[in-house]
Amino acid sequence: MSDHKKEEIMLALRSVIYPGFDKDIITLDMVEEFTVDGEAIEVVMKRLNAEEPVKKGIVEGIANSLKPLGYAPTVRWGGEGGHSHGHEGHDHGKAKAEPPPKKAIEGVKHIVPVASGKGGVGKSTASANLAVALAKKGAKVGLLDLDVYGPSIPTMFGLDGQHAATDEGKLIPIERFGVKVISIGLLLDKGAPLIWRGPLVARLVKQLFYDVSWGELDYLIMDLPPGTGDVQLSLIQSLPISGAVVITTPQDVALKDAERAVNMFSQTETKVLGIIENMSYFICPHCKKESNIFGQGGGLKESKRANVPFLGSIPLEGKIVDTGDRGEPIALGDGEIAKIFAGLADNLSKSLAG
Repeated sequence: MSDHKKEEIMLALRSVIYPGFDKDIITLDMVEEFTVDGEAIEVVMKRLNAEEPVKKGIVEGIANSLKPLGYAPTVRWGGEGGHSHGHEGHDHGKAKAEPPPKKAIEGVKHIVPVASGKGGVGKSTASANLAVALAKKGAKVGLLDLDVYGPSIPTMFGLDGQHAATDEGKLIPIERFGVKVISIGLLLDKGAPLIWRGPLVARLVKQLFYDVSWGELDYLIMDLPPGTGDVQLSLIQSLPISGAVVITTPQDVALKDAERAVNMFSQTETKVLGIIENMSYFICPHCKKESNIFGQGGGLKESKRANVPFLGSIPLEGKIVDTGDRGEPIALGDGEIAKIFAGLADNLSKSLAG
């Protein structure tokens, strides 16, 4: 069995959540091995003392996860004799269900994904401005836009056109404001949607990890799509991540999703460098009074619950939106908001060092 096929199957099985838990069957080390024979695959699970409805749920989850890959799975539990589909005495590509080894990106010192449990919390805005703020401090910074279904980094950096490639076929980042940028949005025709299934998205993402000529970088900031899906799993499985940043807003609905994002990283033994609360407060341009439109203190509360650093707060400010729409992140300036992002960059660096 090829390494690529093994990784593809492993990624699919990681989507099967044990009923009643937040962890998948690979993370829980429940899969003994799997055997592939053409379109048939047998998944051998470790012995499980559980009610039949739980086992049935796992079997259905395995079937649903492998169906998009074209496999017809059979599941066997540890302690049950025999093989299905006539596999006795033959080796048609057995594979232990061990995660593939992680591979670093050449020249990159720190890989820092920026995540959120839900959309609309300002994750891309935070990613763009953090990258610019770090670059302003003299760091060598790259920004990888992995928001496959809604890439907005090209707009925020005023980029158009497509990436060039080296003679070896590696993509060349576009450098702007001292940041080397790669975006899926610059690999597609303008306005074209990305309508791909999970395994294809995961494959594309891995190409963007390794088939880019980044050069030497102190930080590679990765703007992830919302949620805890295929891109996040591919990232966690493939790369030695220095630590992740989680973006939230103060209201409860965002905090519940932020908690899921934090738990995803902690359950996969990925360090969380800290939480940033966006849209924390609004200062009226007329009376200068501060209003907590979306609530107050939620990001700090989640950081205490998860025992991770609180990196700071970003206000709800129209200038942040205006500068992003113009393709000039507000962190480029020297005003109060730029100073806030400079502080966030400092706290991020300290969290990495600590």
